[in-house]
Amino acid sequence: MEHPLYTQLKFTRSEFMRCIAGISDSEALVRHGQMNCISWMVGHLANQEQAYWLLLAQDKLLHPSLNGLVGSGKPASTPPLAEMLDVWYSITNEADIYLQTVSPELLQTHFVYKGQPRPESIGTMLYRNIYHYWFHTGEAHAVRQMLGHADLPQFVGNMQTAVYQPEG
Repeated sequence: MEHPLYTQLKFTRSEFMRCIAGISDSEALVRHGQMNCISWMVGHLANQEQAYWLLLAQDKLLHPSLNGLVGSGKPASTPPLAEMLDVWYSITNEADIYLQTVSPELLQTHFVYKGQPRPESIGTMLYRNIYHYWFHTGEAHAVRQMLGHADLPQFVGNMQTAVYQPEG
């Protein structure tokens, strides 16, 4: 049985994808002031998953140039939506290989990178990843509202795939 936090991450990813469903390629490149464009958000979330669940967890790096394009603190960019979606799907599919194996015991441990333990436990990093998605889901909704989109998803979607399950 998969860990409940992994179930929540999968649900959160699906809510982010539900939020951006139907956006055109040109709309995904629009920046409002200091806000990032939606295609950047897709790549940025993929970048975090690549760092956590591929590089740290599996010593893999599928898209070496991604951090330079959409990493935190990097110059603003407007990458093509189709490209960022392809990157996101490839990274999350590979991340799932690791995430399907997490256990309560593993989530209390720390990754070691360059000989040093990471400051946050794997479980806290999983929380951070989930919360990061919700942050950018809200931001993407705001961008879509500024683009004049109507009938956007309201509230959180179908919880049937992410019902409460006691841990352990």
